[in-house]
Amino acid sequence: MKKILLFTLIITISQQITAQSKRDYLVTITTPWGEMHAILYDKTPKHKTNFLKLVDDKFYNDLLFHRIIDGFMIQGGDPKSKTAKQGEMLGDGDVGYKVDAEITPDLFHKKGALAAARDNNPQKASSGCQYYIVQGKVWNDKTLKEQMARSPQRVFTDEQKQVYKTIGGTPHLDGNYTVFGQVIDNLWVIDSVAKQPRNGQNRPLKDIAMKIECKKMRKKKITKRYGWEF
Repeated sequence: MKKILLFTLIITISQQITAQSKRDYLVTITTPWGEMHAILYDKTPKHKTNFLKLVDDKFYNDLLFHRIIDGFMIQGGDPKSKTAKQGEMLGDGDVGYKVDAEITPDLFHKKGALAAARDNNPQKASSGCQYYIVQGKVWNDKTLKEQMARSPQRVFTDEQKQVYKTIGGTPHLDGNYTVFGQVIDNLWVIDSVAKQPRNGQNRPLKDIAMKIECKKMRKKKITKRYGWEF
């Protein structure tokens, strides 16, 4: 009897794990110019868990994209931005903890990459809340080689080089920051945010608020709707 019960328990747990693997979280980031959707990588579990918790707590709602650089990236997640005065310098707000670096060579800074901001700590640990979305630019062979030279310790695959020469991104950041997700549609929204007028500290002259939600969805449905392959 005990063996039967144990076997039944193993089967039940196995079924639960299988069912769990068939679903994932779809993240919706809303801006004044529209929505973009993103997935979070299982290869960066600490960042994924932390980001989902903050989203579930509605932490990001009404925060600002406080730093934008056209041709580079858009950054948000500073909790101080919710009540900041117009023109006030932002970027040093946090939640009191860091997330261990989870830098993985095959998760790189192509356009739409969701990555964690950080200070200059030698462990490259990430901010507990601030993140950026890569806009970047498209590179040719010459300019890409120059960018790659800025990260001599990083080995770029042929596929990654091709992405940087077609979709674009910011290759010199590879190996230095944790990429933990990817925007999978409406990349033009990033462009819309990035091109807004900004001051000398790269803060938009007009506040750009965000709202972030997440919903668990079947992976097949995400693939069918957005073309993302898990």
